[in-house]
Amino acid sequence: MHLFELISFTLRVRTPPQALPRLRQALEMASEGVSLMGCWVSEIGPQNRIAVLRGFQDADSRQQERERCLLHPDAFGIGELLLEQQIEDYRLFPFLEPLAPGEHGPFYELREYDLVPSGLAPTLEGWRKAVGPRTADGYSPVYAAFYATSGRLPRYLHIWPYASLEERLDVRRRAVADGVWPPENSAPQLEKMNSTVYLPAAFSPLR
Repeated sequence: MHLFELISFTLRVRTPPQALPRLRQALEMASEGVSLMGCWVSEIGPQNRIAVLRGFQDADSRQQERERCLLHPDAFGIGELLLEQQIEDYRLFPFLEPLAPGEHGPFYELREYDLVPSGLAPTLEGWRKAVGPRTADGYSPVYAAFYATSGRLPRYLHIWPYASLEERLDVRRRAVADGVWPPENSAPQLEKMNSTVYLPAAFSPLR
């Protein structure tokens, strides 16, 4: 599986707990070939936001599900609570495999970077060399990294699980101090950086 989408919902204040049971039920109605990878609620960063990551068997299954959602009057069951919805298409970095479903968090940091027009190829090469040392014993795993194929291009998304915010800070400091992160030649490729920390919904395959 190499095709993914990230759905971001911005909801009315204090309504995510009300929205989650409805969203869970709606996600179970997805077309064949669609897999729920994770569902999270924002904890640090923009508030009242839910992120849903789904994977697709192939391009046809993604398009079929997209058409279903576009034509449905309330595809995710939360229309009355919704302020904004965004769906972005991504492709997995070719040298990575996502972590298996399970307990890797509970804190998940979703980091999205806008790149300069020529920045994707150098970014992939830098990651190819650096991600092994950065995720070795003594540091922390990455769930996966993806580059966008729709919307603002080029840009990429990487998702990091942590057992605690203290672990996040410690690992990131040591990785930089030890010279294993960030990837070489990464800074010249970046235009904008955005990060949000999420906690998993009770039904999320990634917890």
